[in-house]
Amino acid sequence: MSSDASLESAQAQDAADPLSRLRAAFHVPATPDGRPVTYLCGNSLGLQPRRAMDEVAKFMQEWQQLGVLGYHDPGADWLNLHERLAPTAAALAGAQLPEVVVMHSLTINLHLLMASFYRPTRERHRILIEQNAFPSDRYAVASQLEWHGYGREALVQVAARPGQQLLQEDDIAAAIEREGGRLALVLLPGVQYLTGQRLDLARLIAAAHRVGAVAGLDLAHAMGNVPLALHDWGADFAAWCSYKYLNGGPGATAGAFVHERHFDAGLPKLAGWWGNELATRFDFAESMKPYRGAAGWQVSNHPLLGMVPLLASFPLFDEAGMGALAARSRALTGYLERQLDERLGARIEILTPRDPARRGAQLSVRLAGSRGGGRALFDGLISRGLTCDWREPDVIRLAPAPLYNSYEDCWRAVSIVEDALNAAPA
Repeated sequence: MSSDASLESAQAQDAADPLSRLRAAFHVPATPDGRPVTYLCGNSLGLQPRRAMDEVAKFMQEWQQLGVLGYHDPGADWLNLHERLAPTAAALAGAQLPEVVVMHSLTINLHLLMASFYRPTRERHRILIEQNAFPSDRYAVASQLEWHGYGREALVQVAARPGQQLLQEDDIAAAIEREGGRLALVLLPGVQYLTGQRLDLARLIAAAHRVGAVAGLDLAHAMGNVPLALHDWGADFAAWCSYKYLNGGPGATAGAFVHERHFDAGLPKLAGWWGNELATRFDFAESMKPYRGAAGWQVSNHPLLGMVPLLASFPLFDEAGMGALAARSRALTGYLERQLDERLGARIEILTPRDPARRGAQLSVRLAGSRGGGRALFDGLISRGLTCDWREPDVIRLAPAPLYNSYEDCWRAVSIVEDALNAAPA
């Protein structure tokens, strides 16, 4: 075993890393006996920023003292909360400020955006997704097709090659080219949820546009995880959630992107009062005057308690910068990968791409014996103090989030996996 595999080496790397200080800004759950949990599950639910409780308490006090005047009080400024969050969202998305909005939930946003961007015709009505898309995306797309009177033949799916786990971008690009003028929409993930594979979005967006199709993105596992450049890549629209890498809490208010070239294109919208321009919203006019920008896709008054924790999380991204966080993510994920390889070897299989440019802060693994008893192995990890997650049929996902995870976390995670494997029945 190399010196890099020692606990002391992990602790030394943490001590030398200036971004390690950010861990102190988060609450880390504890085991029943009071020990910190080894939490590698930020790809499912991010940890709570310590300031989140203060922000929520402040909001509750405003509500208590101001009632409805909280919307108009300059200190509380509830009306403009989504606009206060927009600069950080734009920076993380690689977007112009008017191109982003913090609103609603991921799948609701996808439906609102597809209502505008999926405009099928008899000749061009097919939608392309990856075959192993997250179920919510599949359901949303299938229901859009059904809503417009199309069946399963209009759903084009690109799968991994036989015997492989990862998508081949050549296959996606070829399917787009093959569908050509029949293709209305391409909807792809930024990071594939099961394997952690990061797609070359610039290439695939360009491929969609070459055949005249719209390019939409689900960035649930990419936003706050990997650097994005939605404006420069030319994506038509995108949506994301805020409870994973953005640390907004369970069911936190999500977000959306619309490229500025569509602002004056006259796209139809499923409209609601909250999408009105703020200056005229309270005129209660018969005709709507929407925001010029992504905020014009808002429909309802947002549940503010779903947005307030982001006031605690977003400043941490501003402080660190996505470039530095991405570098730290590569280092942490690479360290975890080396530990798994060196200490567990053939007892594990890493499904995530080995190339750091093709992944984010996630390694998806199969453990030896998991095809028959993987769930029991996973339960053993949880009972030993490793919080990770399980995805059917046999995948365990480990996500070292760079805002709060450490080299020591990665070292301890591998030790727990090793212990669980050693304890498993032969």
